[in-house]
Parts: sequence; C-alpha cells; structure tokens
Amino acid sequence: DLSRGLVGSEMGIRDRIYAICYGRSVRTRGESFIGGDPHDGPMPMAYYIWLIRQQGRLLVVDTGFDAMVATKRNREFLICPGAAIQQLGFDPQSVEDVVLTHLHYDHAGNHHLFSRAKFHIQAAEMAYTTGPWMTHRHLRVGYGADDVKSMVDRLFAEKVVFHDGDIEIYPGVRLHKIGGHTDGLQVVCVDTDRGPVILASDAAVFYETLEDGRPFPAAFHVGQELAGYGKLLELAGSVEHIVPGHDVAVMERYPEVLDGIAWRVDLPPIR
Repeated sequence: DLSRGLVGSEMGIRDRIYAICYGRSVRTRGESFIGGDPHDGPMPMAYYIWLIRQQGRLLVVDTGFDAMVATKRNREFLICPGAAIQQLGFDPQSVEDVVLTHLHYDHAGNHHLFSRAKFHIQAAEMAYTTGPWMTHRHLRVGYGADDVKSMVDRLFAEKVVFHDGDIEIYPGVRLHKIGGHTDGLQVVCVDTDRGPVILASDAAVFYETLEDGRPFPAAFHVGQELAGYGKLLELAGSVEHIVPGHDVAVMERYPEVLDGIAWRVDLPPIR
C-alpha cells in the first residue's frame, strides 16, 4: 500500500528515491526539440527535485526555484521543495549532501534550504557560469545571478565539493559528468533493488529525447547532448531505468506517494 497515509512511517524504510514536482509550465512541442515538430501542440513540463534516502542518509538532488522566481519566469509554483520534503516525513535541515546537476535557475535556487549541507558540483559547471561563456546572452539566460552568487558564498563557507568527471560519492551513489546542456551537467546514478536508476536531470529532458534522439534546444554543445543519451542508456541498461528531468509522464509511470507532489522512482514503472 503506497497511500498517502503511510508517508509518515517511511522513516523506517532503508532506500527510496522520490521525484518531487514543485512547479509546472507549458511550452509547445516546436519549442521543445531542435528542428521543431511537425505535429506542434502543447508540451507540458514538470519541475522536479529528487530526494534519496540511502543507507540511513538523506541526499537531495537539485533545489528548484522559489515563488518569486516562478512569477518572474512565468512558471506555476506548486509547493516549496522544503515543505514537500517535510510532508514526506523528513527534515530538510537533516540533509547533509546536495548534488546540483547544474546551476540553471530551476535546479539551483531556494538558497535558504539545506543550510547544513555540502553541495556537490562539477568544477566545469562553476567555471562555465563564472567565465567568459556567460557574456553570451543565449547561454546565460537559463541562469540566475543570485544562484551563482550563492555558490560563491558557499565556496567561501567551505560548503562546496568540486568533482572532475565521474565519481562515487557514497557506496551505490555515483555522479557522471555528461555536459551538453551545460558545460558541467552531471547526472546521479543510484543502485536500487531494481538495478541502477539514473536521475538524468536535463541530460534527458523528456522521454522522447532518449527514445527518438531529439535534442532539447537549450544546449551548450549539441554533440555532447546527443552523445549523452548513449551514455545514459549504457549506464542504465534501458529507458525504464532513466528518470527524465522535466517529463510529466514520470508522474504517470511511477507510484504516487504524496498527492500531486511525490512519486517513488526507485520502484519499477507501473506502466
């Protein structure tokens, strides 16, 4: 039974991965793939963070945006990610590690959350967001200056852990540098009872990007983005072991544990 009433008892469960949807928006299919789409129409997007409970520790992947940023960028804000974590029965202040897949505004905001945590990021991403590439408006439009400044503040507070490529940060939790979407984009691979589960973030925005090889337009290096799909499939073994970064279908394919907010992606897809 995965009903909402059991959420509070989940502290006794060893390993779980939750996809938490904190916001939504709608774009068109033509805007969602390089080359457009002959059957243009609405293309809804979900905005997720991910919470991993693994061997008694809590690990958060990405931190999302807040209500103010949602208004500024015309996004629907559903819930503060910290509040969602609390509703799942966990304390955000007990999170000791946060992985930022990259520093785009929808993955690296909410600076007041997780004050105890160390933040894991690829060194290439920090260099990218503070270097000459950001003189190009098209490349910097996905970033918020406050989010980048916050990372500098964390760096000087000794709260940043830099990585250079692939690494296992805990037994059964690995980071893999993909690039493409941004220069330092990384994904998280978690060993589960059903095998490896890849939290792909924007290395695979939608299932279609993986299944049809259709790259998302917001890219630093399209070639790396396309090569990244192959790397994800090699690491995961199948699409069913990859969780895309913005696909609303995640909410249809996995068991819901908190109404309209959280889904268990460590479990096999239900369809």
